[in-house]
Amino acid sequence: MADIIIYDGQCNLCCGAAKFVRKHDRKERFSFVPRDSETGENLLKLSALPEKDRNTLIYYSSDQFFIRSSAVLHIFKDMGSAWKLFYGFIIIPVFIRDFLYILVARTRYYIFGKRGGCYIPAE
Repeated sequence: MADIIIYDGQCNLCCGAAKFVRKHDRKERFSFVPRDSETGENLLKLSALPEKDRNTLIYYSSDQFFIRSSAVLHIFKDMGSAWKLFYGFIIIPVFIRDFLYILVARTRYYIFGKRGGCYIPAE
């Protein structure tokens, strides 16, 4: 099973990030699932994450769910190549990384805009 990135399909920043990962996914490792899709909702139920942790980027890999900044860093690591160097930021305490992540997440619609419909990257 491919690693799964669950993202906000209405957010321009999130969709741009999904396009970026798809473009650099040389091993075709990742699958993309919009959070508001039926598949996304089923995966969120499977994750058993608290409701407060479901409105964020979620990365499912090796039978683990990663959220927020940890999800981003694990995606970079799994992209391989030079991108895995970003995983070095994992040494920064999670409360600092997630603080920065949350700052961007709270303003993402205001800064980057919102789509009317859900974007799914082309296979």
